[in-house]
Amino acid sequence: MHNKPRLNIVLVEPEIPPNTGNIARLAAATRCHLILLGPLGFELSDRYLKRAGLDYWQHVSWEHLPNPDGFFQALPAQSFHLFTTKSPRPYTQAPITQGDYLVFGRETAGLPAELLQAYPQQCYTLPMWQPEVRSINLSSAVAAVTYDALRRIVGY
Repeated sequence: MHNKPRLNIVLVEPEIPPNTGNIARLAAATRCHLILLGPLGFELSDRYLKRAGLDYWQHVSWEHLPNPDGFFQALPAQSFHLFTTKSPRPYTQAPITQGDYLVFGRETAGLPAELLQAYPQQCYTLPMWQPEVRSINLSSAVAAVTYDALRRIVGY
């Protein structure tokens, strides 16, 4: 891990290898640290995961923490931001600073309800103007939030 990465991208129980591979490539390109938290819906050796990350895996700062117990309790609450479709506050209102944790949930279910209930002040959303669209692709959401956060903290 970097001494203090620009940002930490946290995927809670990711399920789809190409999404995680795309996010790993984004993490490498932006010098962010990727944390895969909890059980995964795929093997880390999955060819689709590696294919989506192409040949950039050696440039990715990442770790897999299979047991998420205590992860959020060990962090100052202001240092992590939860992104969910279940919040009315837009992601642009998240007070993100260097080294913070951008937290995203599973593709099929989002973040666990217990986590959202425990930290309601840390919850933000990407707006959806078409009510029939439940959410956008996980890797698209991570990219939008990450680049906006980087623009704010490093001046892109």
